[in-house]
Amino acid sequence: MDRLNERPMIENRFATHDGVELFYRHWPATGERRGAVVMFHRGHEHSWRMAHLVDELDLPDFDVFAWDARGHGHSPGERGFSPSFGTSVRDVQTFVDHIRDAHGVAHADMTILAQSVGAVTVATWAHDYAPRVRALVLASPAFKVKLYVPFARPGLRLMQKLRGNFYVNSYVKSKFLTHDPARQASFDADPLITRAISVNILLGLYEAAERVVADATAITIPTQLLISGSDWVVHHKPQHDFFDRLGSAVKEKHVLEGFFHDTLGEADRESAVGKVRSFILRQFDSPAPAVDLNNADKAGFTFEEAQTLAAPLPEGSLKGWYWKTYRKGLHWAGMVSDGVSLGHRTGFDSGSTLDYVYRNEARGAGFIGRMVDRNYLDAIGWRGIRQRKLNLEELIRLAIGRLRKADMPVRVLDIAAGHGRYVLDALTADGTRPDAVLLRDYSDINVRDGGRLIEQKGLADIARFVKGDAFDTASVAGAQPGTTIGVVSGLYELFPSNHMVRASLAGMAQAVEPGGYLIYTGQPWHPQLEMIARALTSHREGEAWVMRRRTQAEMDQLVREAGFEKTGQRIDEWGIFTVSIARRTTA
Repeated sequence: MDRLNERPMIENRFATHDGVELFYRHWPATGERRGAVVMFHRGHEHSWRMAHLVDELDLPDFDVFAWDARGHGHSPGERGFSPSFGTSVRDVQTFVDHIRDAHGVAHADMTILAQSVGAVTVATWAHDYAPRVRALVLASPAFKVKLYVPFARPGLRLMQKLRGNFYVNSYVKSKFLTHDPARQASFDADPLITRAISVNILLGLYEAAERVVADATAITIPTQLLISGSDWVVHHKPQHDFFDRLGSAVKEKHVLEGFFHDTLGEADRESAVGKVRSFILRQFDSPAPAVDLNNADKAGFTFEEAQTLAAPLPEGSLKGWYWKTYRKGLHWAGMVSDGVSLGHRTGFDSGSTLDYVYRNEARGAGFIGRMVDRNYLDAIGWRGIRQRKLNLEELIRLAIGRLRKADMPVRVLDIAAGHGRYVLDALTADGTRPDAVLLRDYSDINVRDGGRLIEQKGLADIARFVKGDAFDTASVAGAQPGTTIGVVSGLYELFPSNHMVRASLAGMAQAVEPGGYLIYTGQPWHPQLEMIARALTSHREGEAWVMRRRTQAEMDQLVREAGFEKTGQRIDEWGIFTVSIARRTTA
């Protein structure tokens, strides 16, 4: 039975990035605050279903926060709906930022406690955003829900294509969630329980879970995993796989025999809650040092992955035959598709190719050529690239607004701009003009075409495009004295060496004024890495385009060590490309 909640509670709301005000509960510490526990409820539920933990955890010197997710409890929106799973993940970031800003709790003083669907949302956030929180506690994460109807998932996807979005009702009865009669009765009588879940969220949950389980090594936050031994709702194996792959230096797993899915609401939950309490206190008594990722380019899972992709396939192997055939098909496509042809000529990672992808206009020889080109432009990687452009523009405008508010000049420096379209579009979007713009690139073609674009945008009086080496520290540092916005997009992802990235960032740290901003991109994951490596060529004289992924934690660590403090991030719905903004520290 739930203990009576003895600590005073405050009800509040916070605004998400799209203006929706989500409900949350706050239980302030009863003494001097040491830290905070931020709780995320199961699917179908709401914050009050976790309120019993405030007293049961017995952490009086910790603030406790718990939200009602979009479409749940007292939060607005259609019941069980969110615009996308990625939107819900971003809501997590917005919530912890709100707690930091409104309640004065640093990210490093937060432990995140999440159950079921909430645990998958938090794990995805930990993977994609690389937050620097103290610890994670994940209880029975719903990495793979037990759908007892054969072929349920492809069936749901087909129905979604035919019908559009619709809702699926939960089949789970309270007696299969917990052995606690009081918890069963309160679940059955609770008018705020949301039985329906939007199919777009259910399918998005599956896709994110598969990605995060497969790439859990990217998560380096101290993590405790609680697995219910008799779970009727979710499968066990993905939870064990997730734990085995975790990149955290501090991690522990507990299988709770006989427990149903409501792990922290079970009849005999004292043992589980005690494990959570002990884990949290240990992380505050003896904080784990951050995992050092400086040499991830020389050893580790992304290094090994890139080495495997760079190695030639055995002659005569089935896989080798497949990719040889694929390359022949791509050669044929280049005969009719303008985009594929351009990729073959300049490299599929070139500034010319990116500018073509940004414009997103299918061109080719006749109807067939345009159809092939449209299929090429609609590849998931290129869709991610176009979203990256929008995210870049948003953060550039955000930086401009902050500088104007601080009465600082706006001097923009992009050290590898390609054609510069994303920068110039951002600078001309709202009619305001920066004080100075310097775009650089290694390629004569990019300098020429980027210069023409400056003319077209009417910025020739304040903007220049020159040739320059983005990895030459001194060259970058002296490019434009007084820079207040430094931009580096799509560059570091193309080079595996952290030494090169450090050299470039060192130049940026000297170029950008204290209080100015760095906007940088990352690629922590990509679903087509092997296709890119086996079939596409880069701008480097036709070499294979082999990429070493940098996790977001690794990229952020390099930026932080250069003298910048990350303040925000955007990511596409597929988790491929990130865009981050960091402020130049005064130290």
